[in-house]
Amino acid sequence: MIVTVSARHMDVTDTLRSYAELKAGKLTRYYDRIQEIEVVFDAGKDTVNVEMIVNAEHRNMFIANHNEGDAYACIDGCAHKLERQLSEHKQIHRNRKHSGVKKPATKV
Repeated sequence: MIVTVSARHMDVTDTLRSYAELKAGKLTRYYDRIQEIEVVFDAGKDTVNVEMIVNAEHRNMFIANHNEGDAYACIDGCAHKLERQLSEHKQIHRNRKHSGVKKPATKV
C-alpha cells in the first residue's frame, strides 16, 4: 500500500506527515484491498482543509473531506469518515449472496 502526502499553499512538517501516514495505514483494518491512499492538505486564510482519497481494487474509490479544527483534527475526521465508508462497503459485498434469505417468524 502506498501513502502519498501532499499539500497546497502550505508546507507539511515531518510530524504532520508521520501522523497522516499512521492514520492512513490503519485504514487497512477495515478493508484489506486498499492499493493507494492520498492525503492532501490545503491551507486557506484561517482554515486547513484535508482530503483523503483511497483507491482500492476494482476501481473502488473512497473520498473524505474535513475542514473543522486544526490539521490533526481534520486528519482524524477524514479517517473516521473513511472507516465508516470502508466498513459499509465491506459489509455490502460480504453479505451480497445471502440478502434474499428470510427466516420464518417463530411464535413464543
